[in-house]
Amino acid sequence: MILCYAYVVVIVFISGRLSAAFHVSQKTSRKFLHAMIGNLPFIIPFFTSNIYPALVAAPFILVTFVASPYSPVKNRKFEGLTNITDEGHPLGLVLYAISYTILALFFASKPYVVAAGILPMAYGDSAGSLVGETYGRRTYNFLAKKSLEGSIAMFSGSLLSLTIGMLFFSRIYPLQTFSVILATLATATVTTLAESISPKGVDNITIPILGAMTFLLIVGGF
Repeated sequence: MILCYAYVVVIVFISGRLSAAFHVSQKTSRKFLHAMIGNLPFIIPFFTSNIYPALVAAPFILVTFVASPYSPVKNRKFEGLTNITDEGHPLGLVLYAISYTILALFFASKPYVVAAGILPMAYGDSAGSLVGETYGRRTYNFLAKKSLEGSIAMFSGSLLSLTIGMLFFSRIYPLQTFSVILATLATATVTTLAESISPKGVDNITIPILGAMTFLLIVGGF
């Protein structure tokens, strides 16, 4: 748990300084933070109790809220995280922390289910957002304005990260190959659809929850 806390703090610190150090946009810094936090499900199999992953995630609900514009408390220690939060949806990171906490609380014994929810958010959504903003030309609008190029990047990033993730978890858990392949494709598809119709910030809830539920529905319990 201490190593996980340290990892998150280091990632937040680096993300808050990426813009100045490497002249990247605040949006890129935020997506870097999203992606790196998404690696935490790979640690879950090594905890000795199923409650620990949720205890790692839960405090960051408060931390990210304090760093948001809605916080009644202003603290210079959260300045780097606040700058990243201000650039995106004000409560985006809060919703991300809530989603992770919920999945970790209920599915710590099946960390591949947690990964199925978090990886599309971490890598798929990050790829979709950056590609869509840079190269998006063919736009559409259901409940939110999106681009075809961004959605393709979302699907590709989700599928790639899920494939790598399930290769890892298949070495630890008795996952059936065909079911995992089908679940991975379905999860990438469902999360891409969820992202395409989710208003800004809401996808931090819809992608993880629908991704995990889709994967669990197809793979089942072990």
